[in-house]
Amino acid sequence: MEKHIAEFVNYDIINRIVAGYEKFPQNMLGPHFVGDGYVIVAFHPSATRMTIHVEGDLEAKDMERIHDQGVYAIYIKGKTYHKYKITKYFDGGSHFTSEDPYSFESVITADDCYMFGSGVHYEIYEKLGAHPMALDGVFGTYFAVWAPNAKRVSLVGDLNMWDGRVYPMRGRDDMGIFEIFIPHIGPGEIYKYEILTRDGSLILKSDPYGNYFQMRPENASVVADLRDYPWTDAKYMKERNESDIYKLPMNIYEVHLGSWKKGGENQTDFINYREIAPDLADYCKYMGYTHVELIGISEHPFDGSWGYQVTGYYAPTSRYGEPKDFMYFVDYMHKNGIKVILDWVPAHFPKDAFALGRFDGMPEYEHPDTRLGEHPDWGTYIFNYSKSEVINFLIGSALFWIDKFHIDGLRTDAVASMLYLDYGKQDGQWVRNKYGGNENLDAVEFLKHLNSIVERRQPGAMVIAEESTAWPNVTARPEDNGLGFAYKWNMGWMNDFLEYVSKDPLFRKGIHNKMTFAMAYHHSERYILVLSHDEVVHGKCSMLYKMPGEMHEKFMNLRVAYGFMFGHPGKKLLFMGQDFGQTREWSEERSLDWYLLDQEPAHRKLNDWVRELLHMENKYPALYATDYTDGFEWINADDRDKSIYTWIRKSPDGKKSLVFVCNFTPVSYDSGYRVGVPNAGTYKEILNSNAEEFGGNNEFLNGSVKATEQEWDRRQYSIPVKVPPLSCVVFEYNHKIELTPEQKAEAAAKKAAKKTATKKATTAKKSTTKKAATTKKAASTTAKKTTATKATTAKKATTAKKETEAKASTTKKAASTTAKKTTAAKATTAKKATAAKKETEAKAATTKKVASTTAKKTTAAKATTAKATTAKKETEAKAATTKKAASTTAKKATTATKKAAATKSTDKSDK
Repeated sequence: MEKHIAEFVNYDIINRIVAGYEKFPQNMLGPHFVGDGYVIVAFHPSATRMTIHVEGDLEAKDMERIHDQGVYAIYIKGKTYHKYKITKYFDGGSHFTSEDPYSFESVITADDCYMFGSGVHYEIYEKLGAHPMALDGVFGTYFAVWAPNAKRVSLVGDLNMWDGRVYPMRGRDDMGIFEIFIPHIGPGEIYKYEILTRDGSLILKSDPYGNYFQMRPENASVVADLRDYPWTDAKYMKERNESDIYKLPMNIYEVHLGSWKKGGENQTDFINYREIAPDLADYCKYMGYTHVELIGISEHPFDGSWGYQVTGYYAPTSRYGEPKDFMYFVDYMHKNGIKVILDWVPAHFPKDAFALGRFDGMPEYEHPDTRLGEHPDWGTYIFNYSKSEVINFLIGSALFWIDKFHIDGLRTDAVASMLYLDYGKQDGQWVRNKYGGNENLDAVEFLKHLNSIVERRQPGAMVIAEESTAWPNVTARPEDNGLGFAYKWNMGWMNDFLEYVSKDPLFRKGIHNKMTFAMAYHHSERYILVLSHDEVVHGKCSMLYKMPGEMHEKFMNLRVAYGFMFGHPGKKLLFMGQDFGQTREWSEERSLDWYLLDQEPAHRKLNDWVRELLHMENKYPALYATDYTDGFEWINADDRDKSIYTWIRKSPDGKKSLVFVCNFTPVSYDSGYRVGVPNAGTYKEILNSNAEEFGGNNEFLNGSVKATEQEWDRRQYSIPVKVPPLSCVVFEYNHKIELTPEQKAEAAAKKAAKKTATKKATTAKKSTTKKAATTKKAASTTAKKTTATKATTAKKATTAKKETEAKASTTKKAASTTAKKTTAAKATTAKKATAAKKETEAKAATTKKVASTTAKKTTAAKATTAKATTAKKETEAKAATTKKAASTTAKKATTATKKAAATKSTDKSDK
């Protein structure tokens, strides 16, 4: 054996690798610097020979066999590392050449491990799982899995004949993560993880972070590449993230794709995501659904669980195609303006041996205490919400769907089972929290954490709670001691509603308050009114067959029931088939009974009624923009003897508000059932369930009704309404909004500001126009003048030039003569200057003397003048005083004369 190899090799590690017990195979396999070079060790239990080709060398070299179970080594001299490939030979002459999986650097960093261990690595799905990529210029797939209690983890699959000894994964001692990069394999490769547990057992597990799985009943993971899908919904996503979801219509169509429609020759096959998308989008648009909520998209092994026992939290089910097919589905829905919600199940998971349960032989994802970690009724495991890595797994799953698949919302299943430690359990099957209560404090913190992160990182997405108890503040913000959900399913309303509408009309008055009670607590949460799949299975009957009476009465009952639902505050959800009166209970095994729409007119007309309700919901802001404010008001909630409910839905601006009248008995009111209304005006009937187009007989239609000043229902105005039996009637009107003094002042200020702005704009426009006209005229005149001026100037310039040249010539001659004269004159001037100087000095002395005498005389004169001026002013003042006195005397005399005349006139009048 080459000495450097002998110095490096540790046969204890080699033996554990060969036996399949080594947690850190990278300590021996792959390249390692030794002395002035490096040793490369490779292993394959079936290899009979190995050669290595180092980059830059012309020929391959044989590697030395250092263990008879397929371990080979070679020493490469030189401290510069070079890439290499190894060729492995087997009995029968077969061989393959590839880069060494143990020669690549780790993709997982220390920071990744730290954040994951802290529960805050929100994009952990980018590191754990299977990821096609290129490392050091080599394409392959990188695998990573968390298994902290495993003694060894190996990647197995068709790529190594499912032999766990071939690709033992590199363990990390800082986080319990195992990883390996396998060159030259990509999408479509089937794989699992072979795990050696603490007790020495070997178990096979699918990838918890896998993105694709085999079609059930097979359950291996499949490598999938989620990169580079050509999304076309950028504009849609931008608008979604900038919108206020609470002020938009939300009509949800709950769908199980596998049974919405079937395909194939016998109509029993699943339809691919791409093929079903156009049909579903067209139906949603035609009907008026704004959202589609999909049941059972996360991978699950058992059809009968409807997708609520999940084994693939990061994978769309393969029943309907590959992951990119599902991307296409979502993209197509967005292209048609339809939002996509997924059912998501962070409450529990199944005990299937290949999945999450006892993942590395120990309870990693579930709580180790069975009283906290199992649902006895459901036969499932409960997630351990006290464990950071589990929290990270679940939050990562939520963000994964929103990020990678552009999902618009997650409907969180079974939230009540998460919140209560004793949910579905008997005494002795659960443990109290540290305060002695039954609240699952860890689950509460998880939900707050989840909703805070989704809102922060994906502001346009929403998380909805399917929560069936009276837990407070489900939709309040976490900082306000809430759970932070966007919406909550109103299960209480659903139960009361179904109990009432299923009752014979004769006895409905006895439970009249079932239909009004929800408004007593409506404003405590943001609710969605639901009629979900759970209500049409397991002997509960279809919605149509829940209704009492003969068949025609069932349709009438269902129409008024739906009318009441859509008039009630809250967003809406209907399960597929309910909108056309499916007669059979729902089954995941067969398609809906679509033939009813063509063969039975009553079903088509019911479908048309629901369509009108949905479009009304989308059209009128009164039905969605004020759901959780003051947009609802009862007119009469207490007419139990007639089983009639009347109420108002007010729009934000008062325009196109609505009045609903729902009659839940087969009694009609042709002469006019009086309804108190908010104000005077016209009330226009926009919907009547007794119209022939919806299955009625066209009797008791109202048209437009004028409100009269007749007090009714504690209101000043009222209208007479024709009320058909078992019917819903809807009127449109304009609501006079009573503003507070503050609102009036604000409105007046806005109006004044707008008026001023308009006036200024108009004035500015006129001024600008006038100035423009003046400027244009001036410009024209100026242009003409300028042209004329330029011509004159040019002419003058020419003449001036000639004159200047002539003057210049004359001046030149004169200058010569002047120079001579100047020289002679200078001498004479000097003499004259001297004489003038002496004369000036003499005059100055004389002037100074005279000035002194004059100043004295002037002062005396000024004093005399001042006295004279003062005397004059006094004389004028006396004269003014005398004149004023005379004027006053004259006025008094005049006044006396007038009074005398007035007295005389009065005396005459008295007589």
